[in-house]
Amino acid sequence: MIALALPAAANEGGFVPPTLEDMHLPEILPWMAPYGEGFGKQMLLVLLSVVLISWFFIAAARRRQLVPGKLQYLGEMSYNFVRNSVGKDIIGERDFKPFVPLLFSLFFFILVNNLFGSIPLIQMPTTSHVGTAYALAGIVYFTWIVLGIKKHGIGYFKLAVVPSGVPKAILPLVVLIEIISTFLVRPVTHSLRLFATMLAGHLIIMLAAAGTQFLLVDADFWLKPLGILTLAGGVGMYFFEILIQVLQAYVFVLLTAIYIQGSLAEEH
Repeated sequence: MIALALPAAANEGGFVPPTLEDMHLPEILPWMAPYGEGFGKQMLLVLLSVVLISWFFIAAARRRQLVPGKLQYLGEMSYNFVRNSVGKDIIGERDFKPFVPLLFSLFFFILVNNLFGSIPLIQMPTTSHVGTAYALAGIVYFTWIVLGIKKHGIGYFKLAVVPSGVPKAILPLVVLIEIISTFLVRPVTHSLRLFATMLAGHLIIMLAAAGTQFLLVDADFWLKPLGILTLAGGVGMYFFEILIQVLQAYVFVLLTAIYIQGSLAEEH
């Protein structure tokens, strides 16, 4: 009923809700894409995130001191968080060190690209584009599969899908479920969890902003007080979205560490 009312309101000059197309700005260099995807704002922000992350940690490590300054302390604290709280605690003290660079890079890349959605004038989390989420999850997917084969040989696939202690009568059904959940569902949910959360959160902020503007500027006088409520709700959602952006970066990397640990484990 609401979906039918919105187009009618738009045709009558009323409230026009934001759409997914509003998140995809015109391409900056369309000639770079012979197959339809040019160089746009999303790609520019991805490159900017790499520059910003590289600059920050190079600057933090440039003048290392026994008593660290603020920048060095922040850089060391950030690195130690990923190293110890994710890598060491999840993968294990014996095996975690080779994977710290991957976990570290994923966490800060996702974090910065998520936070772009809350920065004025930028206001677009690049991870709300499904291609970014698919690419990141794809890297993780092939990483833990290759690690499992390297550790256990071709027998890794048996370890991954044949749980120990399962009665033979239901073993075929359990193996089928494990194959689907491990090799098909896992990479999809790993990517879509990040993409869908960032997309939904950004759309809510856009909707709150558009609703506030309409109620305060264009709506009838008796509706204008509702604009104050919409504005307050939008501000609350803005700060809640920042929290979600940080948590989603952590959850993505945490799951990556869990998948790597599972590939290295002797039993499942």
